[in-house]
Amino acid sequence: MSSRIVVLISGSGTNLQAIIDACKSVDYPGSVVGVVSNKSDAYGLTRAKNANITTIELSHHDFDSRENYDNALITKIDQLQPDVIVLVGFMRILTPNFVQHYQGKLVNIHPSLLPKYQGLNTHQRAIDAGDKVHGVSVHFVTEELDGGPVILQAKVPVFDGDTSDDLAARIHEQEHRIYPLVVKWLCQKRLSMETKDQTEYAILDGNTLPISGYAND
Repeated sequence: MSSRIVVLISGSGTNLQAIIDACKSVDYPGSVVGVVSNKSDAYGLTRAKNANITTIELSHHDFDSRENYDNALITKIDQLQPDVIVLVGFMRILTPNFVQHYQGKLVNIHPSLLPKYQGLNTHQRAIDAGDKVHGVSVHFVTEELDGGPVILQAKVPVFDGDTSDDLAARIHEQEHRIYPLVVKWLCQKRLSMETKDQTEYAILDGNTLPISGYAND
């Protein structure tokens, strides 16, 4: 039985497109059943409509608190009966209640080699630090911002004279490869998150992944 994937977006949704495209493969174990955005002009909504996927627009401006918005968001998402929830540039800091409600099936992608450069402006921060290697991480979402256990990373070189746009383009290529793969693992139930001694770990095929995730070389 195909797993039900719900994707949350705020922008253009290139990673959403990569996941939609991956789902077209006959052997892919999941399908996107809904795309939710907090912004009505997000181009990712158009991508979803073009693929005949249910779209939901829920503006945070219509709510008087972060908690009330997230509670409404939970109601909308639960109506879609998701097995996997994927954050794709969803520009909201999620409340603990939301994170706990979907614990273990909520994933995000972050443009750095976590735990380095949590937060924003990751590409410029890597350039300013003189890094020779930069990258992207897919991780489980926990209550700590960009702090959940890493599942998979991809690395890219940083060349002399690179701008943040150069790095962003290089990173996007890798994002579109690794995010559909992690979602596939979740759909296959090969991937889970477990808590040991108050620390969360990503588990793939019964093996605890290291801090840098599966690609730990």
